[in-house]
Amino acid sequence: MPAPSNFLNSMATNAKQQAAMRKQAAVHGFPRLSATSKALILLPILLLAFTYLIVYPKEFELQALMSSCGQPPTGSYTTAANNPSSSLPFSTTVHAYARPNNPEFRLLIGVLTRADFYERRHLLRMVYGLQLASPSLSAQIDVRFVFCRLYKDDQRVLVPLEILAHGDVIVLDGCEENLNGGKTHTFFSAVASLYADAPYDYVMKADDDIMFRLPELAASLGAMPRQDMYYGATIPCGSMDPGKGYMSGMGYALSWDLVEWLAGAEEVTKGRIVGTEDKMTGEWLRLGGKGRNRFNAKPAMYDYPLPVPVDSCSHAFVPDTIAVHRLKDNPRWAHALSYFNFTAALKPSKFYKFDP
Repeated sequence: MPAPSNFLNSMATNAKQQAAMRKQAAVHGFPRLSATSKALILLPILLLAFTYLIVYPKEFELQALMSSCGQPPTGSYTTAANNPSSSLPFSTTVHAYARPNNPEFRLLIGVLTRADFYERRHLLRMVYGLQLASPSLSAQIDVRFVFCRLYKDDQRVLVPLEILAHGDVIVLDGCEENLNGGKTHTFFSAVASLYADAPYDYVMKADDDIMFRLPELAASLGAMPRQDMYYGATIPCGSMDPGKGYMSGMGYALSWDLVEWLAGAEEVTKGRIVGTEDKMTGEWLRLGGKGRNRFNAKPAMYDYPLPVPVDSCSHAFVPDTIAVHRLKDNPRWAHALSYFNFTAALKPSKFYKFDP
């Protein structure tokens, strides 16, 4: 317990100090702050400024990037969703590849396949995607996978997912899945309507077991007429005369005017829809007096080389190949892709190693 006199002296001193602080506050507004106090006040302000100016913009960029990755492509594709009798439109954007600024021509390749062949479409996207990305390609070539009305519950989920991811699927509402039951005619008729506002120069029907070398195909088609043109590999196999027979269903092209004509040529197609599809196409053109400009791409278009060929449509790989047909399984695909050096651009990496 301090002595009374000391206690009174201490109280007096404190009173003087408080009076001095009130006087200073009255003059200057606030007492002077030490360096430590200033740092403690400024630090939160700097953190807020950093968050507002640096972190938020980057976060918005990241959100925009992630959002754009999931955005569907532009264009209208139709498929049956929950109800097979109805169609569901998808706004999608087809994946962009390097395209020539002034393409010599525009080609649509419709790969007629089945909805359940997911693995095959994955392979074809890789094979054609690598070629479409080449800046040396002289034509605009668009590849679409075509099948008839969906009929299974899993297809009505997985195919729309595929469309959202790739935007390269056409589902034909006007047919049940078939090989020679009219699918080809439905395809050409649908294309004439779907692309009427932006027609292609050529439309090609292709099987899903054929591999086209797109630069070679573009070089070959680039020399063709743009009107009344019928292009492919002649049948029968031993014939080299495009004026006789018809073009093999492995893959043949029609000029746009023939596609439009076929869509409305009921006088020649009625009663002739069902049958061997490539033969029927040749028959339509013959009856209508169309396809006078014909080109046989053999021997650059041919069937996979068999140890014992069953006909002359099959022969050994050749350097100037345009297309190889009857690639029925992965070993055949691997053989063809290896011969034409499709993986030559692969660079060494620590992330993979392939034993010989």
